[in-house]
Amino acid sequence: MPSSSQPVLALEARLRGCANVRTLGVRTNFSDYPPEEAEMIRSAEKIYYPTPFYADLFDAMGIDTFPCYHTYKCVQDKIKQTALFTMLGISHPRTRVFYGNRQKSKISQYFSYPFIAKIPRGSALGRGVYLIRGRRELDDYLAQNPVAYIQEQLSIDRDIRVVVIGKETVHAYWRVAPKGEFRSNVACGASIRLDPVPPEALELARQTALRCRWDDVGIDICCCEGTYYVLEANMKYGREGFRAAGIDYMKLMEQMIRDGKI
Repeated sequence: MPSSSQPVLALEARLRGCANVRTLGVRTNFSDYPPEEAEMIRSAEKIYYPTPFYADLFDAMGIDTFPCYHTYKCVQDKIKQTALFTMLGISHPRTRVFYGNRQKSKISQYFSYPFIAKIPRGSALGRGVYLIRGRRELDDYLAQNPVAYIQEQLSIDRDIRVVVIGKETVHAYWRVAPKGEFRSNVACGASIRLDPVPPEALELARQTALRCRWDDVGIDICCCEGTYYVLEANMKYGREGFRAAGIDYMKLMEQMIRDGKI
């Protein structure tokens, strides 16, 4: 936590409701910050929610950030996440990325219908996720996506969202897909269940965040035929699960900052 003589600064609006944080906003041209705010940023020990743009720059300047710049590297980038999971040996559904027409023509050699296709970068809230049941649906997906991100379909109707902040698992809950829907995103109609989450899922999420060096992340995990898999990581996770559990997210963040945990 910044020393008592320095204010707690944030750029993005994520902590705007925290009483112990001053949010300056994001200006893409640093020269647009008023001189007083620019100097506060330059002399800060840590800056909260700096955005992907500034996270790398602050790291180069030796200014700590929360989330750390490692977290920002994989924001809404399923290709990088899958590569990292594979390199680290983290359990993940069988996935392959196909570039160019020559590679795409071999998709059926690696996957049998039905399978999952996703927009690999920039998608969230379940948008950009498709159930591919035949050649026509695959052709439609390929026509819209220069890079194909293909993943095996697991026989599940729910998953677990585990939120890790700092080095702590602060919340976990089930997301159950509505009947006829293959996605378990709350934005797609999934219901939140606060039933106990298996300790194996909590530990897998904690270890994933630790090994990937992510310190503010919602990790989606499922269990299929007795095996737990990390589906993906969401650095811009929603707060619906916190509200459902009666957890005041802003008070939680205020306390974690006050305690020096983030």
